[in-house]
Amino acid sequence: MSQPFRNGQGGLIDRGRRIAFTFDGVRYEGHPGDTLASALLANGVHLVGRSFKYHRPRGIYTAGPEEPNALVRLRTGARAEPNSRATMVELFDGLVAESQNRWPSLGFDVGAVAGMLSPIFPAGFYYKTFMWPAGKWPLYEKYIRKAAGLGAAPREPDPDRYEKRHLHCDVLVVGGGPAGLAAALAAGRTGARVLIVDETAAWGGQLKRERMAIDGKPALDWVGHAVAELEALPDANAFLRTTAFGYYDHNLVALAERVCDHLPEPAPYQPRGRLWLVRARQVIIAGGAVERPLVFPGNDKPGVMLANAARAYANQFAVRAGRSAVIVTNQDDAYRSALDLAEAGVAIAAVVDAREDASGPLIARVRAAGIEILSGHAVVAANGGRRIGSVDVRALDGRGEPAGQTRAIACDLLGVSGGWSPSVHLHTQSGGKIAYRESIAAFVPDAPKQATRSTGAARGVFSLPACLADGFEAGAHAAHDADFGSGDAPPSPSVDEEREAAIRPIWVVGSPSSV
Repeated sequence: MSQPFRNGQGGLIDRGRRIAFTFDGVRYEGHPGDTLASALLANGVHLVGRSFKYHRPRGIYTAGPEEPNALVRLRTGARAEPNSRATMVELFDGLVAESQNRWPSLGFDVGAVAGMLSPIFPAGFYYKTFMWPAGKWPLYEKYIRKAAGLGAAPREPDPDRYEKRHLHCDVLVVGGGPAGLAAALAAGRTGARVLIVDETAAWGGQLKRERMAIDGKPALDWVGHAVAELEALPDANAFLRTTAFGYYDHNLVALAERVCDHLPEPAPYQPRGRLWLVRARQVIIAGGAVERPLVFPGNDKPGVMLANAARAYANQFAVRAGRSAVIVTNQDDAYRSALDLAEAGVAIAAVVDAREDASGPLIARVRAAGIEILSGHAVVAANGGRRIGSVDVRALDGRGEPAGQTRAIACDLLGVSGGWSPSVHLHTQSGGKIAYRESIAAFVPDAPKQATRSTGAARGVFSLPACLADGFEAGAHAAHDADFGSGDAPPSPSVDEEREAAIRPIWVVGSPSSV
């Protein structure tokens, strides 16, 4: 079975083995290393769900845990699990997935009539409309819940078992990207008891999605050496498929380890999941950052996704998320997506940049590749039904409002990038404060309440060399505060840095009433 959007080489997948799965009863194939989302895209499946209320078509929007659209029901029977993010589901042989919130099918959903009637169905209309007679509300509610909702929970008892364990350590590092690995190395070398966790199936974080070099070699080579060194340390532990979901008083961090979710079912005497309650003397948050979307009419249609997600599918999974793409941005990082997508065989119709005078190495490389750059412009609408077919582009005036003539550009992929927001949720759960940083148009961690510190992109440090240096420094300081080492950071590896221009904050493009 062909995978029409899979490139013949590249990616971090095992091409030596094919694995079969089904989505809405249709059989597809992928490879070990795929997620359900990457395998669907490789097979040309872009419509994956319907919106909560109006049943509008929804496609894959991200490549990570922040996915809002591709929520599916996994497995069948007692092990069925609704609302699973396809971007976080590791593909295994025989996986069964179904779309949700549609009837009778995803392609023909009767509930989509609600979208056509949206002008008369404002927010909360059912609370105002179905008030009489009052005793009939349970009847109304039954059908409203069927029309508006997400997945259905299984009715059978859960056949699996789960464990809870306690762990103490000197330094807990949350996040296995470049900053997190650097922090764990710096702390581990002092003799401190170190635990590093990451919610994905492989170490490297953003480096898995990039074509970058460290010390003149592929960045993932450095990741491999760092992980090998950590595993050789006598007092270091490393957990993959483990999410830090709660930060409580006295440096208590709760972790959810997915022990067997990447398998058809747990092996005998093995739990499906494990809850870890970790008490750490010092906590380092290296959870990275989330790319922000841009808001405009039609920005929720299939074919619209984060620019970094399109880059991830191209580099990590060797998947083209479309044939022809437009990239719309207000900062430099999206130019990397344009270059990587072009290298993967996606035709880049244009890069639409809200900034008037952006310049620098990345912009120069895109121009040298023959890609059109529309400076001082923005996408004001994405057009299409089950998938976009074109976007409307207009110039922006000095206030950031659309002005001038509309230009339509044909494409089936729109990569959007509104900048990066550090993942501050664990910091705020710990009681820490946040502050707005104008230079990146985002909130960053500020004064901590507990023995914690953020590092790398999680505190607004985005360039790779700065992330590595920041991680080594955070790890050395955390170990020193836990009474290990001198606090001096080890030297960082060599990384070439490309200067980036300033961001232009853009929150809403076009009329807010039409978004």
